[in-house]
Amino acid sequence: MTETAQRYVLAIVAHLALLLAWYLFVALGNVPKFVMPSPQATLDALLQPNYNWWTNISVTATEIFGGYFLALAGGVALALAFTWSKTMEAFFMPLLVSLNMIPKVALGPLIIVWFKYGVFPNTIMAFSICVFPILLTTARGLREVEPELLDLVRSLKGTRWQLFTKIQLPGSLPYIFAGMKVAAILAVAGAIVGEFLGSDKGLGYLMLQVQVTLDTPAMFMAVILITLIGMLLYGLVLAFERLLVVKDARVE
Repeated sequence: MTETAQRYVLAIVAHLALLLAWYLFVALGNVPKFVMPSPQATLDALLQPNYNWWTNISVTATEIFGGYFLALAGGVALALAFTWSKTMEAFFMPLLVSLNMIPKVALGPLIIVWFKYGVFPNTIMAFSICVFPILLTTARGLREVEPELLDLVRSLKGTRWQLFTKIQLPGSLPYIFAGMKVAAILAVAGAIVGEFLGSDKGLGYLMLQVQVTLDTPAMFMAVILITLIGMLLYGLVLAFERLLVVKDARVE
């Protein structure tokens, strides 16, 4: 068995062990359903049509993926601009650091005032919480390129865009993907925080609704679905990393 296959097998076994421990804890401990439902009760909640699962899943997934890809485009663009202009970096980077220190929960009411309820403000929340890791790692990766290669392209009258696409971007991909993996986790948190603060759709909104009636199986199911959306995003990032970055260059 290869090392990669072994890692996947261990990951699957770990999740199955967690599922078994969950079942045994509920069954042997005689835990009330409203405290912790069994895996079967949680799965049964997925079959209830009144929760509008598919609508809420699509809304949350749109917020997570939309905020994430906005952060990816914005983070890489800002990092590139900072490598082109030291003055721009010196002016904007301290400001971005200060803005990133603001708790995102505190921004929630303001975002609601500015953009009202809906998918867009929650997408902005996801963007705001995951753009900074991409910016930092990309900026570092762009600076790690060997100066001799940059001097060579400049001596051949290469444009800034050619310098970026031919030298800087390929060399910085391991760092970019390292930031993307961190941002994938944060994007999920950002979207759900946005739904908790103000929303009329989505899995986070559904959790708040069923909390009132102590419908714990539906809450557990919503948490599982949120996790699966995050795992899908993270898996896509890993797949693209394995496609574009050689194994020895990956930042694990």
